[in-house]
Amino acid sequence: MSAVLKAGQAPAPQSDAVMRVVNLHKSYGEREVVRGMDFSIARGECYGLLGPNGAGKTTTLRLCLGLIEPAAGSIDILGHAIPADARRARARIGVVPQIDNLDPDFTAGENLVVYGRYFGMSDDAIRARIPMLLDFAGLTGRENDRIQTLSGGMKRRLTMARALVNDPDIIFMDEPTTGLDPQARHLIWERLKTLVSQGKTLLLTTHFMDEAERLCSRLAIMDNGRIIAEGSPRELVRRHIEPEVIEAFGEGTKAWAKKAEAMATRVEVTGETVFCYTSDARPLLAALEGEQGFENGGLRYMHRPANLEDVFLKLTGRDLRD
Repeated sequence: MSAVLKAGQAPAPQSDAVMRVVNLHKSYGEREVVRGMDFSIARGECYGLLGPNGAGKTTTLRLCLGLIEPAAGSIDILGHAIPADARRARARIGVVPQIDNLDPDFTAGENLVVYGRYFGMSDDAIRARIPMLLDFAGLTGRENDRIQTLSGGMKRRLTMARALVNDPDIIFMDEPTTGLDPQARHLIWERLKTLVSQGKTLLLTTHFMDEAERLCSRLAIMDNGRIIAEGSPRELVRRHIEPEVIEAFGEGTKAWAKKAEAMATRVEVTGETVFCYTSDARPLLAALEGEQGFENGGLRYMHRPANLEDVFLKLTGRDLRD
């Protein structure tokens, strides 16, 4: 496992950083949920926070927004100290919460207008932005629809559009594509890439590893309130995982696991699946394709390159988190 970054040790300096977090701590009673977080984010970067349930991701976002106070540490966003100057900082931040909180009594357009008023925007200024916001969310023509008539995916996309109503410099996104179908997820990914190309800065939490690989230029993997690894998705895969993976599943996996140990760098057994990690998959493939690989009957396999999910599971474990 990667060594935990030392508490109080600032990340590598970034001349264009818009956000810096140093030695951040937060406890609830005797339970410390954030334990010495250090990271910085550059302007125009999509930075991801990944971790199992209970790792401290959402608490970290709430601390950075000034919604709760830290026990120790410092947070600077766009030159504003948090939480002391959080109100001015939030005027330049957009937020996509984990759970949609649209007002059911208003239409889609009215939700955007009311939210924009919180930032001191005039109704005319907000309405001028509505067509662009609805287009961003794939909701063109839905301005007058009541919230109750929108599907769950539409509500999620409207919540994302609402986060852009004040034209923020930084957008906090807590699991933004949860509940979206594949088509909607791909639409949002393209929209988020466009925001980054326009110089917007994104702080993203997600449980979708493919989402993090596609969107994040850098990310941190958290566990038990700490950052245990940080880097680009490609760097993390190269640093922590053998380049090739073979997944074998079905009947005969236990017998195959014993054979694979002699040919693979590392073997993990989870349920009825054997994960074989290696720098050279040829001996394993030859064994699987020969009779000996199937002597217990029904064994199937998949050969693929290592990915971010492999890193995540290696560093945080395969045990279920609630």
